[in-house]
Amino acid sequence: MNLRVPGPTPVPEDIRAAGAQQMINHRGPEFAELINSVHSGLQHIFQTKQEVSILTASGTGAMEAAVVNSFSPGDKVLSISIGVFGNRFAQIAEIYGAEIVKPTIPYGSAADPELIKNELEKNPSIKGVLVTHNETSTGVTNDIKSIAKVVKSFDKLLLVDAISSLGCIPLPTDEWNCDVVISGSQKGFMVPPGLAFGVQSDAALSASKTATMPRFYFDFERHTSYYHRGQTPWTPAVSIFYGLDLALKKMLNEGLANIFTRHEKTATKVRSAVKEIGLKLFAEDEQSASNTVTSVRIPESVDAKRLLGLLRTEHNIVLAGGQADLDGKIFRIGHLGYVEEKEIDEVIEKLKVVLPEVGF
Repeated sequence: MNLRVPGPTPVPEDIRAAGAQQMINHRGPEFAELINSVHSGLQHIFQTKQEVSILTASGTGAMEAAVVNSFSPGDKVLSISIGVFGNRFAQIAEIYGAEIVKPTIPYGSAADPELIKNELEKNPSIKGVLVTHNETSTGVTNDIKSIAKVVKSFDKLLLVDAISSLGCIPLPTDEWNCDVVISGSQKGFMVPPGLAFGVQSDAALSASKTATMPRFYFDFERHTSYYHRGQTPWTPAVSIFYGLDLALKKMLNEGLANIFTRHEKTATKVRSAVKEIGLKLFAEDEQSASNTVTSVRIPESVDAKRLLGLLRTEHNIVLAGGQADLDGKIFRIGHLGYVEEKEIDEVIEKLKVVLPEVGF
């Protein structure tokens, strides 16, 4: 099966085999050696000197951890949402009692740093900003470097959802002064779902000392204290640790610069091919189009469900449809993590076959 969704992404055979190893004592020396190796690799991918909290959870668990370790009920939080996952970040904060300020940003567009500047000027009591680096529901990437400059000029916390960008798109955590950056195993890391990661700056660590949103399982400080024992506070997904350790070694061997270039080249190829077919990208400005997932507008004449269904049943190609308000309006081609050129060629070839069959 040619799985081309924004996640879970395909897992290379050697990483799958690594995950099939026998269990070990997660309170023993073998696991201590494993978590130390994984932690070091994650620091390189996050481009940080800070410690990395490794959670057994989905990416949404990391989003919740980012929120509850940073804020108290009643805190005013600016949500910069450009899609479904930006909305989720805000919903989590709101459920825990934050007062959300959420300007409207049209789907298909990236966030304008000037908009953020204006919101922070209007609302000086805002404590922090939530932003998705790479919004897979729309196929748009935010300019985190520029956003971070604005947010930090107001001395606010910046929480970045990098679940579908880390290890695929440049995000130097420390250099760009991001306060909390989170990610998950099932995207650019080429590993099954089940592990999530979080990094806190010194400012975020300080904020967590006074944050009073309830937390237990997702307490970053608890994870850090156990890391120094070579453990996790709760039973970890040991099999995924095995796979992640090998994945990180492969990524570091390839080199981050090469990984970023590879993703950029693949994305450029997909976007060019889609336009040559006669379809339109959903991203309003191609400069902000994602290098991990390409969102394509579905012409009114095309039956979206039939298009995706035929690709899956007749050609063994799995693409993603639109989410929420974009259901039936776009389809999405994932090209992050483990992807080969021949797999992209096959997607484009079969799109040319199936589209005329569904009304294009």
